[in-house]
Amino acid sequence: MKNLILFILLSAFFHHHTQAQRARPDQLATEKGMLTIQPVLHGTLVLTWNNQTIYIDPYGGKNAFEDIANPDLILITDIHGDHMNLETLKTIDISNSTIVAPQAVAEKLPEKYQAKLKILGNGENLEWSEIGISALPMYNLPESPDSRHPKGRGNGYLLTVGGKSVYISGDTEDIPEMRALKNIDVAFVCMNLPYTMDIHQASGAVLDFKPKIVYPFHYRGKEGLSDVETFKKLVAEENENIEVRLRDWYPEN
Repeated sequence: MKNLILFILLSAFFHHHTQAQRARPDQLATEKGMLTIQPVLHGTLVLTWNNQTIYIDPYGGKNAFEDIANPDLILITDIHGDHMNLETLKTIDISNSTIVAPQAVAEKLPEKYQAKLKILGNGENLEWSEIGISALPMYNLPESPDSRHPKGRGNGYLLTVGGKSVYISGDTEDIPEMRALKNIDVAFVCMNLPYTMDIHQASGAVLDFKPKIVYPFHYRGKEGLSDVETFKKLVAEENENIEVRLRDWYPEN
């Protein structure tokens, strides 16, 4: 009996510890119920709306999604392992999932995923279960053939969810297509050198396209974590109407 009680207590402790490490979800009112925003890890997040669960770039293994519903929709932005992560895809239940991805990702996914795929290229759109999905460019500047992220290979995504617009940058720099965005309610913007951009490029772009809410994410680079506190100050100094939400995307640190 003692061993059973100890097992139950330890199980509860580790379950609570895992949950405590993940940032708390946020909610945003839409025309059709609440949109729940769950930061997970690095460039990975989960959106829940209208009884649909959307995984963006699932990464971190099965434990990263403990107590989160299985995905109905998976969006993958690029071919790199922190975006198209086959080890994570193997460990989560995607039996009822649709996968939206660019052609470069589709070519690298194993055959068993092909029937689930909807391929979307830059500038293309589709409607999925009352959610509009637009694929936007994401790339490094200056453009070059040997770029880590050449234009046209990967997708940023613009989602229309219950009348709200949600922008997911993918791995990009402060490209003209980002700066030209309009009427964005929520933006997830990367900032990690040398792979994407620094906090000054990111803040400059955000000040141009003026999302109502912005989450810095994907901010771990070669030199550690980007200074998102300073990013927040840079934005606030120029436009206090943009809400910068800092969340812990690296609970293991």
